[in-house]
Amino acid sequence: MPQPPDGLSEAALRQWWAVCEAFELEAHEEALLREACRTLTTCDDLAALLEVEGLTSEGSTGQRVVHPALLELRQQRLTLARLYASLRLPESDEDDRPSRATRSGRPQRRGGARGLYAVRAGAP
Repeated sequence: MPQPPDGLSEAALRQWWAVCEAFELEAHEEALLREACRTLTTCDDLAALLEVEGLTSEGSTGQRVVHPALLELRQQRLTLARLYASLRLPESDEDDRPSRATRSGRPQRRGGARGLYAVRAGAP
């Protein structure tokens, strides 16, 4: 069983061991899991910082602005979602019923997390 990278948060370590115990990972999947766990650690660190410093900070002219860590946390969460989607782990084993795709004989297909799209004002 592969060892986790150094410096992971408790949540990231739990995620690492849960996935490694449940699945036999190929090298590329292990690399994706490693990056997902590092990203989860970054999210945990940013969330802890925001708990201490709050959601706003002082801007260059003294005005209150959104804390930069909040914006970075949002980006890291998007990255984490994409990494998890790239891992293509099967759904939970809790439900023993086969999925519709499995019953039809088609393999499970998953893409990455959806990207962001601009919405124009007044669009139908």
